[in-house]
Amino acid sequence: MHAAPLAVFRMAFGVMMCLSIIRFWYHGWIETLYIQPKFHFSYYGFEWVKPLGDYTYLLFIICGISALLVALGLKYRLAIITFFLSFTYIELMDKTTYLNHYYFISLLSFLMIFLPANAYFSVDNLIKKRSYNRVPKWGVDSIKFLLGIVYFYAGLAKINSDWLCRAQPLKIWLPSKYDLPWLGDTLMHQNWFHYAMSWSGMLYDLAIPFLLLYKRTRMFAFVLVVFFHVFTRVLFPIGMFPFIMIVSTLIFFDASFHEKIIGFLRKILKRWSLRVESINTVTERSRSESQLANQFFPIKRKKLVLPIIGVFFVIQLLFPFRYLLYPGELFWTEEGYRFSWRVMLMEKMGISTFKIVNAETGDSFYVNNADFLTSFQEKQMSFQPDFILEYAHFLGDHFTSQGHKNVQVFVESYVALNGRLSTPFIDKTVDLYAEKESFKHKTWILPFTDVIKGL
Repeated sequence: MHAAPLAVFRMAFGVMMCLSIIRFWYHGWIETLYIQPKFHFSYYGFEWVKPLGDYTYLLFIICGISALLVALGLKYRLAIITFFLSFTYIELMDKTTYLNHYYFISLLSFLMIFLPANAYFSVDNLIKKRSYNRVPKWGVDSIKFLLGIVYFYAGLAKINSDWLCRAQPLKIWLPSKYDLPWLGDTLMHQNWFHYAMSWSGMLYDLAIPFLLLYKRTRMFAFVLVVFFHVFTRVLFPIGMFPFIMIVSTLIFFDASFHEKIIGFLRKILKRWSLRVESINTVTERSRSESQLANQFFPIKRKKLVLPIIGVFFVIQLLFPFRYLLYPGELFWTEEGYRFSWRVMLMEKMGISTFKIVNAETGDSFYVNNADFLTSFQEKQMSFQPDFILEYAHFLGDHFTSQGHKNVQVFVESYVALNGRLSTPFIDKTVDLYAEKESFKHKTWILPFTDVIKGL
């Protein structure tokens, strides 16, 4: 198929990512999230990934520059690999900052390593003095498929009794938006509006990939995408995510639409366009589309790439369902919750008080969490079991190094989930310092006292 959709997507992705890095730096979040904290929460198996002190700024510079090079299509393969590695490293530095769209960007940038996104309208073409306007169809379809998974799985996750039957957590969040012009006083406190938002959000996520696929409904679907993401951006502080999803959705439009975008860019970049037009573009009508696509993407490379992409998508389809391997309520234990496209489904508030005990003498004292954690870290730690366990080990190691003997670490934790009353969360008789992190079920999480029905 024509390479224009992939070229436009590459440029839009690179520009959006570069702007995201600049925005992150501008708001001072590198300092507050990665430099200032004394302790950083790690992903299991990636404990070695840590902030680099002041060199963390250099990491962000590398990430931003590589994103810009991706947009330009300059040394594309090296640029997208560098972006994937640097962005993913940033994401892994502290689990506290986990967001679904960060995970999405890592997956998408990994996928783009194997796509011929620089085949058309790229600086690489100018250097090689050759452009290819045909790419394999799967190069575009793979991006559509990944976007479809994100939307559809987010919709499946909303089919639960809290979201549909109790309108939670929207019933908690929306009334706080009372100061919005026009909508705040009239809608945000209305019970029917909370349910309407919950149900429409679920139906939107389930339907939008299919509406985008069909030409007759595509424009209507895109209007829905723009409305939905702009509206959620107004309601919730979710950064660049809405704009990333809106721009990404353009990949579903026909090649003619993307050629118009490139034509517009050619007019803006007149000097470049003159050079681009002089490139010997492969457009021989006598050859089949597959032959033209193979000019840029040789058969040998395809035999290597397609199995990798196949395995990638099998993992994406199955990994979100790993929660079925664990007992208990997913929203309570959060075992298998992350990396499964469960977007904004919970409002959890907790308080966790840690006690350091000498196992032999019984002497004990309580920890002031503010001595070790930022307020944001403490908030996230207070209701997530793996955070609590990791922090307990940090405290145990810290006080052992301070000369304390026979250290045990206990926690008294209470959590409120989606408007329910706060209840005990962690077994306060279990020495967490003796517990080890693993993929096994955490038996020291107390049972959930209510029922949430759903997928």
